[in-house]
Amino acid sequence: MKTVPMTEAGETVLNAPREPADLERPLPSPSAGEWGSDIAADMLRALDIPFVALNPGASFRGLHDSLVNHLGNEKPQMLLCLHEEHAIAIAHGWAKVTEQPMAAIVHSNVGLMHATMAVFNAWCDRVPMVIVGATGPVDAAKRRPWIDWIHTARDQGALLRPYTKWDDQPASVEAAVESFLRAHQMANSYPKGPTYICLDAGLQEMKLGERPAIPDPQRYRPGPPTVPSPEVIGQIAGHLLRAKRPIILAGRVSRKEKAWAERIRLAEALDAVVLTDLKAPAAFPTSHRLHGAPAGTFLNPDAAALLREADVVLSLDWIDLAGTLKAAWGQDTVSATVVHISGDQYVHNGWSMDHQGLPPADILALAEPDPTVSLVLPAVERSGARPASAWPARPAPTAPPVLTAHASDEPLSVPTLAAALAEAVDAEEVCLIRGPLSWAGKLWTIEHPLDYLGIDGGAGLGSGPGMAIGAALALKGTGRLPIAVFGDGDFMMGSSAIWTAVHYRIPVLIVVANNTSFFNDELHQERMARQRGRVVDNKWIGQRMADPDIDLGMVARAQGAVGIGPVTDLAELRESLAQAIAALKEGRTVVLDVRVLPGYDPGTTKAMAQVSSE
Repeated sequence: MKTVPMTEAGETVLNAPREPADLERPLPSPSAGEWGSDIAADMLRALDIPFVALNPGASFRGLHDSLVNHLGNEKPQMLLCLHEEHAIAIAHGWAKVTEQPMAAIVHSNVGLMHATMAVFNAWCDRVPMVIVGATGPVDAAKRRPWIDWIHTARDQGALLRPYTKWDDQPASVEAAVESFLRAHQMANSYPKGPTYICLDAGLQEMKLGERPAIPDPQRYRPGPPTVPSPEVIGQIAGHLLRAKRPIILAGRVSRKEKAWAERIRLAEALDAVVLTDLKAPAAFPTSHRLHGAPAGTFLNPDAAALLREADVVLSLDWIDLAGTLKAAWGQDTVSATVVHISGDQYVHNGWSMDHQGLPPADILALAEPDPTVSLVLPAVERSGARPASAWPARPAPTAPPVLTAHASDEPLSVPTLAAALAEAVDAEEVCLIRGPLSWAGKLWTIEHPLDYLGIDGGAGLGSGPGMAIGAALALKGTGRLPIAVFGDGDFMMGSSAIWTAVHYRIPVLIVVANNTSFFNDELHQERMARQRGRVVDNKWIGQRMADPDIDLGMVARAQGAVGIGPVTDLAELRESLAQAIAALKEGRTVVLDVRVLPGYDPGTTKAMAQVSSE
């Protein structure tokens, strides 16, 4: 174990290099029998859960003790968070990189209510995690006056049942063993998502007479990938081989390099245009000649024009296929043959509308996109009997903007920020964890499945810092620089997550594209004013974060991070980025406040206006 320098008071020296595993090492604790919560802790270890993010609470004091004194706070190790939303968001960021679940623990009904927005994000983003909660004691005779009563709910899982895959409240330690096995299996089964186990405080604190057997978790793994039948694979290949202008919509696909390479091979074999989505992680190289148009949060006009020209559309679990087709064809009938590869409807329900509209599909394969491509690819490559592509010659994909001399005389914008960031990282391998709504696909080159991780799923605010930290934790040891860019509203709602990153020495660079406004809502207020013939210049009221100005660098420094800014011109931005990246490489948590002009890319603005007018 690495030596951690200490002060005379026994406190850890903040700037000493260390890993999360070096921290919070408990003193050896003698065994004095086993308790119900020990079995829950053993299950987390048996399921190979590496970390468990939490904000402490009395409802799971038994499990907390078991993690510390029974397991020694390792495998899993606790990550202390200052808010339950951060705990869930950290697990979310971890899963976006690894595609495997972390665990998070939330306290009783009140902690669960804090966590629900972040759980909804994970649900909409289809990422796996195992959430452990607690209640009770269920036995009213064992409740402490007042506090245990207000922290006990008859059906706590009802708070998040519409946006989790499964929940349970086991009534015995034997049942808890099965609950953990099932929760982990279901979280990891496609379509992936969060699961929830509520542990009765009385069950946790019950002394065991006999230890229940813990089965081999390998016998409770998720099933093999779902794929279409050979007949359907043949039909899909046939449509693609006959197509003259095929398009591939590369949506929710995996981080696996093999699957990435197979998507490229399939596109090249078909001479198919490929479109990608900023809401989803990297799915196709943006510099490839077949990447049709820059990705957007909404379908931009160039992408819509390409899609309308297609005769076959292959959708690989595309987010909102119905809305995307409508953006291209409007009220007209979709003229292309649509092949939709997605099992997402397995988790659709009547509470949440995250399933989007119902798309037309000439072939609907309720299957996983990556293994389906693995089966379609050889059928396409073997044939070679496809018509010549009717796609007109297209220019090479547009390279991201570079800084020009006149940029130094202009106020900073998001494109300038993106160009300066690209210049600063140069040839480094970077994972862009996310970008703000003002980010455009043309601002960043993607060449690898870990180059970009998409957004948060639920389109709320406050998830950015926690997700950045979770992703950065998962990226440790990969050689990639973890960098996240998001807005000032997102940062301020989740800013206390920074403490967790500093405490556990999780290196990450958070760049705040700070326009001092909830600007998306300024646009909505402008639209309302224009529709109603009212004063447009009032749109800023109730939106601007000014008077007083918020010192974001000080917010970061107060928690032990490197805080830089506010940065207002290009020369200062270049210098600050160099400082920030040097600190990141030293293993520091860094927050860089960059003041940018409000506004969106013209293509994004046009797409948003189209959506708002419908």
